[in-house]
Amino acid sequence: MLTKNIKIKNFSVKISSIKKKQFFKLLNNLIRNNNQIFFSMGRGYKDKYTKKLISKLKKIKEINLIGIGGSILGAKAIYNFLGPISKKFNFIDNFSKYSFKKGKKINLIISKSGNTLETITNSNIYLNKSCKNIFITENKKSYLMDLANKLKAEIIYHNNYIGGRYSVLSEVGMLPAQLMGFKPEKFRRFNDLIKNKKFLNNLVENVLKILILRKKNKTNSIVLNYDENSHELFLWYQQLVAESLGKKSRGILPMISEMPRDNHSLMQYYLDGTQNHFFTLFFAKEKKSKKIINNSILKTHNYLKYKNLNDILYSQFCATQNVFLKKKIPFRSLIISKKNEETLGELFTFFILETILLGKAMNLNPFDQPAVELIKRDTVKYLKST
Repeated sequence: MLTKNIKIKNFSVKISSIKKKQFFKLLNNLIRNNNQIFFSMGRGYKDKYTKKLISKLKKIKEINLIGIGGSILGAKAIYNFLGPISKKFNFIDNFSKYSFKKGKKINLIISKSGNTLETITNSNIYLNKSCKNIFITENKKSYLMDLANKLKAEIIYHNNYIGGRYSVLSEVGMLPAQLMGFKPEKFRRFNDLIKNKKFLNNLVENVLKILILRKKNKTNSIVLNYDENSHELFLWYQQLVAESLGKKSRGILPMISEMPRDNHSLMQYYLDGTQNHFFTLFFAKEKKSKKIINNSILKTHNYLKYKNLNDILYSQFCATQNVFLKKKIPFRSLIISKKNEETLGELFTFFILETILLGKAMNLNPFDQPAVELIKRDTVKYLKST
């Protein structure tokens, strides 16, 4: 058990007790370093927006969230994992065609730097003065800061010590969460989790086992996701791992497989192709799941009677575990028994801590993304030259 709502089955890889003690020491040192990312995950963190603002916005039923990458992925994960939500959220995070009906809306624009090209472009297309415009950006001169001042919009300062992919439990994820009707204090579980021996033990064991798998050339982290409402959670996880660890010709490549669909496309490769990957199997129990119509089932398939979609998915999940065990394919599995803010907060915290520990163990800086800046600079050069 990870915590009461999350059951974890860890990789069946042997680790040494000496290494385990070393990693507990590393984790304790990280926790003592007054890291702002860790502060944002705990109950003492002070959001830079007021209750008065939330109260003012309560009656507005449609929100356009404009951002990209870490500025928006956490909010999308919350919206889908904990849905359905009574308010409508439109996530504008790519160059896509959106058409909205007229009416009062909140435009929430998020960019740490304030100079993110895609967010600037989408803001130019979708912002208008008739809506309530709110910007979350660093307190410094930037395009979006200038635009916010021009529009006389509400400005919430982005914590400049927290990078986008680590910002889900700061204002970046918690303001959207509050507008959805959730409570930030329920997500922020850090203070309790670092006192939870089972949580810490599973965290350290996962990190050590992943490092051992990497030494065996298992460099692809593939999520087999059996819960369609968790897809955005693993898009968030994908960015977290890829940007934090993909450096100096090293790292882990995170990929998402949607199940059971990919049983009929990618599973053949996973089972019989090159074996340079390890897996995370993810399942969520659902109380309300569509049921099989019993009187329509032919006698040959009577085993489907009285089953619902969640039952069938769980059978596939268990069968995959069994086959992986037989073929000695490395995997861990997570089963979610209840979806709420606490559960999602624990998952965010677990994956963030796991990624930071992996980065430190691999002698990588898990907080920067230097290579991405090359494309950003060259894109501007091309735009200026055409």
